[in-house]
Amino acid sequence: MFAEVSSPATPRDIDTTELATRLNGSQPPVVAEILGPRSFDAGHLPGAVNLPLEGFAESAARLLPNPNAEIVVYCASATCQNSHLAQRKLSSLGYQNVRLYRGGKAAWTEAGLALSTT
Repeated sequence: MFAEVSSPATPRDIDTTELATRLNGSQPPVVAEILGPRSFDAGHLPGAVNLPLEGFAESAARLLPNPNAEIVVYCASATCQNSHLAQRKLSSLGYQNVRLYRGGKAAWTEAGLALSTT
């Protein structure tokens, strides 16, 4: 019988507690939801911008003009891979400080935190 191996969090990851604290701090990260506009409009993390994979590079250049800014990408839940793809794409586009919020909207709401609709 083999022991199940889980992948540990990396320094490029951010958890719910740290993200909530950082969003309420004096220098919050830029938060980007990597889902389509309908999902974003239904509810997103406070202050987030919508950065779907379609037209990604052009939207990133417009919405994320500072390649040195701390950026947190997320999607629907831990099983959604859009944020993983976005993290790799942003890194390849020269963004230096991209973190992954693996739990996404599901973890945010499970922690009792509210989504924004504006």
